[in-house]
Parts: sequence; C-alpha cells; structure tokens
Amino acid sequence: MPYISISDLLSFRDKTGGVRALGMVAFHGVNFRKLVPAGSAEAYAFATLCVAVAAAVRWVAGLWFEGIVPFATFFPAVLLAALVGGIGPGIFAAIAGGTIGWWAFLPPSMVFFPLKPGQVISLIAYLITCLIIVWTAEHYRRLTKRLEDEEKFRELAVEELAHRLKNKVATIQSIVILRLREDPQARDEIVNCLGALRATDDLIIAAQGKGARITDILSTELRPYDVERISIEGPEILLSPKLALTMALLFHELTTNAAKYGALSRSVGTISIRWSHSDPWLNLEWRESEGPQVTVPNHRGFGTRLFLRALEQFGGKVEATFASTGLICKLSVPLSDLTPSIVPPSGASEVFAANTRPKIT
Repeated sequence: MPYISISDLLSFRDKTGGVRALGMVAFHGVNFRKLVPAGSAEAYAFATLCVAVAAAVRWVAGLWFEGIVPFATFFPAVLLAALVGGIGPGIFAAIAGGTIGWWAFLPPSMVFFPLKPGQVISLIAYLITCLIIVWTAEHYRRLTKRLEDEEKFRELAVEELAHRLKNKVATIQSIVILRLREDPQARDEIVNCLGALRATDDLIIAAQGKGARITDILSTELRPYDVERISIEGPEILLSPKLALTMALLFHELTTNAAKYGALSRSVGTISIRWSHSDPWLNLEWRESEGPQVTVPNHRGFGTRLFLRALEQFGGKVEATFASTGLICKLSVPLSDLTPSIVPPSGASEVFAANTRPKIT
C-alpha cells in the first residue's frame, strides 16, 4: 500500500496563500472589516468619522495651499467607509462629503447657490467617481470574503484529512507488524520509516503546507540521542513538502545506521552535519567520527537502495564514503525548481540553532 503524503493534500494551499494578504482594512494585524459589521450603526458612525476627518484635513490644507480641488480629501474617506462598512456607509460618506464640500469649499463658501457651470460639472464628476469607488470597494469586499471562506473550508478539509491519514498510517504500521512478525528486521525498517514520514508530515502541517525546515527534521530524528555529540552548521532553509519527506527518510536511515553500526553506537562517537546553499544547489554533508571501524557493505539492503534513488527524482545525488574513521555522506540537490525559502529561525526550528551546537529538549 503506497504512503499518501500530507504534502500532496497541502500543495494547493500555495495557490491561495495570498488570501490573508487580501485582508480588507487592517492596521497592525487588526481587520476592521470584521470588527465593524457591514451596514451596522457602527459602520455609519465610522463613515461619519471618515467624512469629518476629511473635512478637517481639507480645511487645514486650504489655509496653507491655494487651488486645492474642493473634494480631494473626501475620496479616501469614501473608500475607507465602503471598505469597512459596505455599500450603504460608502454611499452615505459620498453624499455627506459632497454636501460638505459643496457648501464649505466651493466658492462662494458657506452657501449652496449660485453654481457656475464648471462647479456643476465638478459635482457630477465627484458623484460619478464616488459611485465607482463604492462599487469597486464592494466588489473587493465580496471577492475577499469568498476567498476567506474558501481558505477556511480548505483548512478544515486538510485538518480532517490529516487526522484520517494519521489513523491510516497507524493501521498500516499495525498490519506490517502483524504480517512481518517473522522478519523483524524488515518489519522494523518499514515501521520506522513510516514513523519518520508521519513526524515530517506533522512539521509540514505546522508550517501551513509550505514545507519543513532542515533543522526541524533533524531535531525530530535526532532528539532521542545524545545531542551533545552532534553538531550542525548551516542556514535555515525551508524545504518543499515532497523534498522534506525525502530528506526525512534519508536522515532517518543515516541516524538508524549510526545508532546500530556507526558513531552513535559508541559513547565517544560524534556526528557533524553541515550544509550550504549555493544557488541552486543545497549541499549537505553528514560526517561520523570516533565510531567503530567502517567497511564497505557487500550487500545492498533497503537503506542502500533508498540512498541511491531517493534524490534522483529531484535531479540530486548521494555520495557515500565508507572511511575508516566513519561514514561520510554527501547529499546534493537543486532547489531552484522547488521554490525553497531561506528563513530566520523561529518556533520549532530553535531546537537546532543554525551555526551552533544543537540543543534538544
């Protein structure tokens, strides 16, 4: 039975990743559209405030500058009122702003009449422009609301599918344990690989489907061991979901071999993990030392075959050197087509601080 990856379910999230960027009117993360219901008394109060501020700004500007368009400051007020409060408050702001601008800033001021032909045209142009602004803002509101609803639905669907897949993986592990009870080596290898994939899936879900950081994957795999004997060095790189799962399998195989036959099987053994990003290549070196003497294996088992083929789908390669001092494994894979991200450490990635000795708690 093939393993179904959470990353496949989350891949579509990148297509709508910009939904949050479409938050209607936000300031320091506060979405005023959600705080003020459309068409409510609060929305009309907000529209009134916008018009009052616009009128005050226009009055102050008129004291300092000459020849300012009478309605110049009311257009932003109409836009804000329509974005926050909807079409009704937007039209209200347009009418209120037009009335104040007509009475206070169209010469002669403080009266409505008489009007010159040019002033009539200015009023008509103002009203038409405001109608366009209100219509555009309302269309934007509806589009954003629809995108937000779709995003919420996708999040619920992914959470439900993730829960079902976790149960399915647990079932697969139980079946493998039952069917391969006569072959404990193959059983343990398959069960442990499934566990590594499930742990990486959890990292990918926590990252909103964007992938997983190298340090997070290493932390998950190496946490059970004596991390004082493990050093890492490299930038924080966010791997794409599929590559993250593949790297998780590779790290799992390396860690398992180190614990059984390599540096981690001795109390004095150490592991050094270093990587770098030289566009477009990610180059990683796993170097063991102070472990038992290493010999070239005569038989290619499951782990060896995994190493030879794991990165081929990404155009990468794996080089394993069985030196007398310990295994040296070099992984190289291009990242240009995988949309990687180099990001600062945050959250779970703090378990391994880049360019420092790791500390796992």
